[in-house]
Amino acid sequence: MSELQPNRYSELAHFLRNRRARISPQQLGLPEGRRRTPGLRRAEVATLAGISLEWYTYLEQGREIHVSTEVLESLVRVLQLDETERKHMFLLAHRQLPPERPRSLDGQVSPVIQRHLDSLGTSPAAVMDVRMNILAWNEAFIVFKGDFANLSDQSERERNFLWITFTSDYFRVLKGDQWQAHARRTIARFRAEYAKYVDDPWWTEQVQLLSEASSEFKEYWQSYDVLHASDAYKIMCHPEAGILKFDHLTLQPLESTELEISVHVPLPDGTAEKIQALMDKRRESVLK
Repeated sequence: MSELQPNRYSELAHFLRNRRARISPQQLGLPEGRRRTPGLRRAEVATLAGISLEWYTYLEQGREIHVSTEVLESLVRVLQLDETERKHMFLLAHRQLPPERPRSLDGQVSPVIQRHLDSLGTSPAAVMDVRMNILAWNEAFIVFKGDFANLSDQSERERNFLWITFTSDYFRVLKGDQWQAHARRTIARFRAEYAKYVDDPWWTEQVQLLSEASSEFKEYWQSYDVLHASDAYKIMCHPEAGILKFDHLTLQPLESTELEISVHVPLPDGTAEKIQALMDKRRESVLK
C-alpha cells in the first residue's frame, strides 16, 4: 500500500504516533529525562495501557491486527483523547463507533445554552438531563407547559418530565388525545437510558415509585419498548390558547453531551401568534 493510498491500519498508526508525541511525560507523572523525540516513548504508552510493547509497536507500524475494545479504551485514557478523537480511533480500528458511555449528571446548564433558549422566542424549549429532570427553560415554555417560574424551588420529582407525564392532571389535559402515545414514547426513552444505569439504585427506585403512583405507568413499563430521542409532530390542547401545533426537535450540545435540549417549533398556522399572546399576557400580569 503506497503512502498516497493509506488503509485504515496505516491511518490508525499515524494517529497513534501523532497523539503519543503530543503527550508530555509530566502530564502522566513520568520523569522528563533526555528524549530524542517529543512526547511519550512507545514502552511508556504500552506499560500505562497494560499491553505488551510488541503489540503496541505492531499498532504503530500499521499491521493488520485486531485490537480489542478494552485495549482501545486504555489507549484513550493514556493518550488523553477527547470524545471526538476516541470515536475517530474506534472507526479506524473497528470500522464502527465505540460503545456509548453513560452520560454524567452534573446538572450544569451553561449561560450560552440559557441564552440560546431565550433567543428562541415563541418556540417553547427546555433542557433535561439523562434522568429527565428539567434543568432550564425559556419564557415560551412557561406559558406553554404551565407556570414553571418556581420550578427551581421544587423537588426533583416535581420537575421530572417522566413524573409530570404520569402524575400531572394539567399535562394530561395539554396532551389531549395524544397523551397515551406520548406516555409510551416517554417510558421507552426512559428505559433506553435505564439500561446504561442498571446498577444505579435511583433508576430502580423511580420505576418502583411510579408503578405505585400510576397504574398506567406500571402497565406501559411491562411493554419493554425502547426508544431514543425522537423528533415528531405534536398537537397540544392549551386551556387558554386552544389547539397548538409544533414540529419537535431534540438537540444535544457538543460541549454538554449529558444534556438534551427539547424544542417545540410552532407550525405556520397561528401557533406562534398564540404563544406570543400568552407571553404578553404573562408579562402584563407580572407588571401589575
